[in-house]
Amino acid sequence: MRKNNLCIKNGMIHTMNRSSDIVEGDLLIENGKIQKVGENLDCAEDFEVIDARGGIVMPGIIDAHNHIGIFESGIGDAGVDGNEDTDPITPQLRAIDGIYPLDPEFRYSYENGVTCVATGPGSSNPIAGQFVALKTKGRVVDDMILQAPLAMKAAFGENPKNSHGSKGRSPITRMGTAAVIREWLYKAKDYAETKEKKFDMRLEALAPVIKGKLPLKAHAHRADDIMTALRIAEEFDLQITLDHCSEGHLIADVLAHTRQKGVILGPFLGFPHKNEVIHQCVESAAILYDAGVKIAIMTDLPAMHTSNLRICAGMCYRAGLPLEEAMKAITSNAAEILGLEDRIGTIESGKDADIAIFDKNPVEHLTAECMGTVIDGELVYLAKNQKSYI
Repeated sequence: MRKNNLCIKNGMIHTMNRSSDIVEGDLLIENGKIQKVGENLDCAEDFEVIDARGGIVMPGIIDAHNHIGIFESGIGDAGVDGNEDTDPITPQLRAIDGIYPLDPEFRYSYENGVTCVATGPGSSNPIAGQFVALKTKGRVVDDMILQAPLAMKAAFGENPKNSHGSKGRSPITRMGTAAVIREWLYKAKDYAETKEKKFDMRLEALAPVIKGKLPLKAHAHRADDIMTALRIAEEFDLQITLDHCSEGHLIADVLAHTRQKGVILGPFLGFPHKNEVIHQCVESAAILYDAGVKIAIMTDLPAMHTSNLRICAGMCYRAGLPLEEAMKAITSNAAEILGLEDRIGTIESGKDADIAIFDKNPVEHLTAECMGTVIDGELVYLAKNQKSYI
């Protein structure tokens, strides 16, 4: 990807840094990195200038959990590569080997200000494989990778038991799901501590998890499943994020005192098609925030388009989550929960120049339109009616 030198001028810059500075001014980008934020900044003649004209300039939006490129759009079963449910334990699977980077959903993403996605296997298997963090613009997955592996996907609740129970094999119960996860974590622990060992691809993939270097990305909706995931994380001293967490607000005070890295809520625009999500509500974000739990928001594509992520953040804002926190849920908080805060999530010197420009605050105003998107310093999208801005 070509690294441009850009100067974005006259914007309302929401840095989303720890002090949540809002700067009415300019943003300098050089060699793909953020250089400076300030008022009336000078730039060299070779800089491309974008006049934001009072629009909102913010960090690129981050979708902290979806399956983009793995569940492809518009081609039916031929594009469904998310669940290798021939075996309940598949940690050796790598998302990068199943992603189609030319899927139109990637273009829809960056055209709506989404610059980074966490994507990976589905939830049919108790241990499903490796997630990856990708930038949303590119033709070859290898050139889009921000971090691989990003996390190890695990799943609790209905999905694994329904997937494998219907085939007449374990797990067919929630107890069975927890048991097979424990079994393989014990195996991985023994494997990691053994100096001379016979190579095992599944245990090699799980070794970084058991060593605390790779977080468990736990699909869990119901409160009991959430607690089972946390129980296992405590037992094996694992890093863990709680993804979906549909009943998390019902035990918010408990979650506030657990070891989880954060909660990734959603999707919020889907129909409650199964028992696990009947208590899901947009008020959960505010309840968890008030309890002191760090939250991000996901789309879970193909559950909904990544372009709807800011709409979901807006729904949470209207349901009581402070505006700044709703913006953090799709920028800085998402980066921190995913462990990517050193590269993305805020507008600060030295970080990747992933920037979204909107005509108005995209969380506060549902009618906000994306004026332009920058990824790694390259202007990858400019709305047709904004061509005069260059």
